[in-house]
Amino acid sequence: MTENPHLSIIIPARNEENRLPGTLAQVSSYLEAQAYRSEILIVENASTDRTGEVARDFAAADDRSRVLSVPEPGKGGAVRAGMLAARGTYRFMADADLSMPVAEIDRFLALAAEGCEIVIGSREAPGAIRYGEPEYRHLGGRAVNAMIRLLALPGLHDTQCGFKLFAAAPAEDLFSRQTLAGWSFDIEILYAARLRGYRIQELPISWHYRTESKINPLPDTLKMFFDILRIRRNALAGVYD
Repeated sequence: MTENPHLSIIIPARNEENRLPGTLAQVSSYLEAQAYRSEILIVENASTDRTGEVARDFAAADDRSRVLSVPEPGKGGAVRAGMLAARGTYRFMADADLSMPVAEIDRFLALAAEGCEIVIGSREAPGAIRYGEPEYRHLGGRAVNAMIRLLALPGLHDTQCGFKLFAAAPAEDLFSRQTLAGWSFDIEILYAARLRGYRIQELPISWHYRTESKINPLPDTLKMFFDILRIRRNALAGVYD
């Protein structure tokens, strides 16, 4: 019987034909240097460019890689598919732009080894460094985080960073209960995690702003507000019990 990998890296990718090759090369190089078994899951998410072809070509040449396809657009749905298909003892979600240096994963795994079931990268926790981000984007992000703390997740500085590590059992438990397929899925997963008693640790990271952001600030923030209300209703209805 083949031993399960120690680490699965899940990369949701929608219209990422330009950035994906460099990201996959860096992730593969990082994993090649590790002593443990690993896998890469590229989740192609309703792309209209060559993302799927790029992912399949890479996986054909890299025996630790697999490609999943999620036909409905939505980052949350893509991450959910990757987390539930992964086999790793630890499962790490990473944005396709790789705005955090891949070697930072070592720090996530170190906290997990100390018993943290969920480790979330943070651009706002003390010690985090942000490179190249326009001031208006930073202020907008802080306003969104303040709303999330007030309405759903008090005490967490940054729930929306795209780099998070889950131990296998919490990942399977939480993502099997997920109901949101869009940007707010992080809030739902962490909200459910708190209800279910999992230990969450926020880890300050070095983060580099990328200009090709897919966030549409005002509409996405408004949708997030209504998604939080839906999460709270779900909780009252016992969806996360």
